[in-house]
Amino acid sequence: MAGKVLPLLLLAVAGLVGLLLLCVRTRDVREPPGLKYGIVLDAGSSHTSMFVYKWPADKENDTGIVGQHSSCDVQGGGISSYADNPSRAGQSLVECLDQALRDVPKERHAGTPLYLGATAGMRLLHLTDPEASAEVLLAVTQTLNSYPFDFRGAHILSGQDEGVFGWVTANYLLENFIKYGWVGQWFRPKKGTMGAMDLGGASTQITFETASPAEDPASEVQLRLYGQHYRVYTHSFLCYGRDQVLRRLLASVIQTRRFHPCWPKGYAAQVLLQDVYGSPCTAAQRPRTFNSNTSISVSGSGDPALCRSLVMGLFDASSCSFTHCSFNDVFQPRLAEHFIAFSAFFYTVDFLRTVMKLRVETLQELEAATMTVCNQTWNELQTRAPEEMSRLPHYCAGAMFVWQLMSYGYGFDEPAFRGVTFRKKAGDTAIGWALGYMLNLTNMIPADPPGLRKGSEFGSWVVLLLLFAAMLLAALVLLLRQVCSAK
Repeated sequence: MAGKVLPLLLLAVAGLVGLLLLCVRTRDVREPPGLKYGIVLDAGSSHTSMFVYKWPADKENDTGIVGQHSSCDVQGGGISSYADNPSRAGQSLVECLDQALRDVPKERHAGTPLYLGATAGMRLLHLTDPEASAEVLLAVTQTLNSYPFDFRGAHILSGQDEGVFGWVTANYLLENFIKYGWVGQWFRPKKGTMGAMDLGGASTQITFETASPAEDPASEVQLRLYGQHYRVYTHSFLCYGRDQVLRRLLASVIQTRRFHPCWPKGYAAQVLLQDVYGSPCTAAQRPRTFNSNTSISVSGSGDPALCRSLVMGLFDASSCSFTHCSFNDVFQPRLAEHFIAFSAFFYTVDFLRTVMKLRVETLQELEAATMTVCNQTWNELQTRAPEEMSRLPHYCAGAMFVWQLMSYGYGFDEPAFRGVTFRKKAGDTAIGWALGYMLNLTNMIPADPPGLRKGSEFGSWVVLLLLFAAMLLAALVLLLRQVCSAK
């Protein structure tokens, strides 16, 4: 009799489990979303970079969760440098676009938006030669249209756009807008946003969140990201990018002397006048008549005090039409508590720290480090960093400008400077305007409806597992009793 009990019990358990499975409550759950891709070409004044981004096909509060998939640096100068041969501007992009064909899955090519944004270099070209600017944009448009992506246009970004999108990128990467929690849900962190400072080749931008309306409406932008509103102050200073500042300083030197106080002693170079005066940033310093093909010799004198005076001449704080200004009669509200400085800000400070082995934790230390590099002779600099030969002569002027811009221009004091972080990347993603641009554009890309599948509710599974465990335990007890009875 006992031998028949166990098979009958196991049969009963199996039947009960099957009955419970039929009774388990189910609900629709989302399948993991697919991936979408977007491509942004950052056409800067000195070079062009391509960034391929990807994000889940569903979205969080109307803004995509975007991450960098890959990148590519275009060989050669910025597209504005091809004003005399516009077709080469388009050809220069081919190598990176071919990489994009490989990086984006083929089945996603047609649905992948492709954008080109040109910054201060093209803004300057548009000021001096609108026809050449249009021809360059036409050439790159023809190249971009020849690829199987969803090309959405090549445009010249305003300085305001460049500043705001850089701010968006920095705060997105630092997870100040939205964060993925350990419980598997997105949530909005309680920490505030950081200001952003970008130093490019032809312009510099400062952008930060502010509580009060701007006295100058042109410097205020209101954004909505991840269901949250932000009031942001931003201003872009054209001709205050690193390359244009170096050109303006050189123009001043040529007018007054043949010795450059910001160049290291022992360094000399032949300077083509067209390279100096061919920019609208030096138009005010341009002689009435000059031979653009003439070259002159300029030597470095390595004079930090005179270099400081030369750089100070770039900033005009003699007047302010508002309650508070930065320089050149530009309104600026009270600075934010925390800033991230990138692009040439980072490269300049990184040189002082890694090559010169100097501390740059305070404004006073930045000043001291600047004076140290400006006191280096050409031979001393070459010994320290022979691989940076083309940039070495300009680190004194670059560091002097960064120090003066932050302290004298923007008004950072010691407490405010301690809130500044110099960064190139956040994680594996470059900090710049391109990702912010992509984040903004994902608002215009419709989200795919989530795929649904059947899944059991958590509570039903708990009850089922408990009952199964209890029945299995009862079967084992009976089995043991049967073995003992047989003995």
